[in-house]
Amino acid sequence: MTDLLSVQGLTKAYPGVVANDDVSFSIAPGEIHALLGENGAGKSTLVKMVYGLVKPDTGKMELFGKPFAPPEPRSARAAGVAMVFQHFSLFEALTVAENVGLGMENPPPLGQLSREIREVSHAYGLPLDPRRLVGDLSAGERQRVEIVRCLLQDPKLLIMDEPTSVLTPQEVEILFATLNKLKAEGTSILYISHKLEEIRALCDGATILRRGKVVASCDPRENSAAELAELMVGEALQVPDRAPGETGKVVLTVAGLTSEHVDTFGTKLQNIGFEVRAGEVLGIGGVAGNGQDELLSALSGETIGSPETVRFRGKPVGHLPPNARRRLGMLSAPEERLGHAAAPDMSLVENAILSGWQRQKLTSGGGFLRWGAARSFAEEIIAAFDVRTPGAHVAARALSGGNLQKFVIGREMLQRPDLLIVNQPTWGVDASAAAAIRQALLDLASAGAAVVVISQDLDELMEVSDRFAALNAGHLSAPKPARGLSMEQIGLMLGGAHDMDVANPDEAHHIIETYEEGHP
Repeated sequence: MTDLLSVQGLTKAYPGVVANDDVSFSIAPGEIHALLGENGAGKSTLVKMVYGLVKPDTGKMELFGKPFAPPEPRSARAAGVAMVFQHFSLFEALTVAENVGLGMENPPPLGQLSREIREVSHAYGLPLDPRRLVGDLSAGERQRVEIVRCLLQDPKLLIMDEPTSVLTPQEVEILFATLNKLKAEGTSILYISHKLEEIRALCDGATILRRGKVVASCDPRENSAAELAELMVGEALQVPDRAPGETGKVVLTVAGLTSEHVDTFGTKLQNIGFEVRAGEVLGIGGVAGNGQDELLSALSGETIGSPETVRFRGKPVGHLPPNARRRLGMLSAPEERLGHAAAPDMSLVENAILSGWQRQKLTSGGGFLRWGAARSFAEEIIAAFDVRTPGAHVAARALSGGNLQKFVIGREMLQRPDLLIVNQPTWGVDASAAAAIRQALLDLASAGAAVVVISQDLDELMEVSDRFAALNAGHLSAPKPARGLSMEQIGLMLGGAHDMDVANPDEAHHIIETYEEGHP
């Protein structure tokens, strides 16, 4: 049988780094093939060459046994290759149909396109209403828009980059059912993910990259997640560990926090209240779009309100802007790393200055920048958090998503905060880097800092949290000790039934299912 895609000896180098070094692999028709590797291993560069976004320096590709060298994505799509990117490219103020039409070369009239969207989305178990505004959709529904846009092109090869990073467990099951249906119809799928158990459940084959080179090919169903992780990193994976310790005085107190949403399609916070002590990690879970961004904005000072709603070590700070809070020791890292946590076109040195200039004393008394000190700080972050980059002079946008995430988290941690608030600390980060970031958070708490971790990854929250609370439609449940929490209790909290006891398991499972569907 002729391979659907054959990649032979692809090499791509950039100044100071070889992104792909003589990479070869193949995908059969109807195969779901995983592409695995640490952040910076070369996965993104490789799929960009397949999709026509990047031109290889050497090597060749074949599609259905014929030479394949797309000069641009339009050519790749015309040949039958489609791609769903990790970051959605959708306009929130437009409808589903309008967004789908914008991504097509020659879209049909809007009425006909709407009918096609309904037919295809229902046929593949991804129902969409083409009239709805994208801004009103959940993260899972937005991904459906991207997938349906690809399916309307009748692709023979579908590339998916971290497709489950924003999905609930139920939405993951729906996605897998869709991908298996495509597989049965003969469509091949090139699947990138850091979630190794998903890879084992879904994929027929896997190619593993390390530092740009192919180090292994395997059937992931015949390997454990730990074995796959070891192939990716070249060593045994360390499991984060911290023995529960004594907590100290209250560092952060939030009371009666109510705020408007950050943007038109955001969520309003409603009477939020909690406290965090020194040496404690408070985990806050919830489906995307339930107020996570608004909560971080209110705690970091990007959104200011009444002084008494946020108190730091007993002092009212709800009216203070970010720099004033940072000066006191309140540091934060938002979910959106490129554009919010880091300026894309600035170097890592300049990005280190953006949030570290006060606490790291990166300016002189006269207000001039101390470039030597800033460079040393950036290099310290790179070394301490194993950021894969040619150097501190490189622009933030040149780093892979996971490596930029490590830089952003490291930049805040190395400033020795008394309070650290992070949103999605390991989003898009490989297993090894995720374990390192979680361990760093635990170490920070063990050193006496108060830590608030906002995440959609329940496994992550149960791994690092001393107490757990859930955000639902802008409401926060009362925090409960994380140790011993059952999935039924977590499901009730995530579903909005914050004060219910799990007396009726059927009711608990119903709420969990409602939560997982993304429509609590």
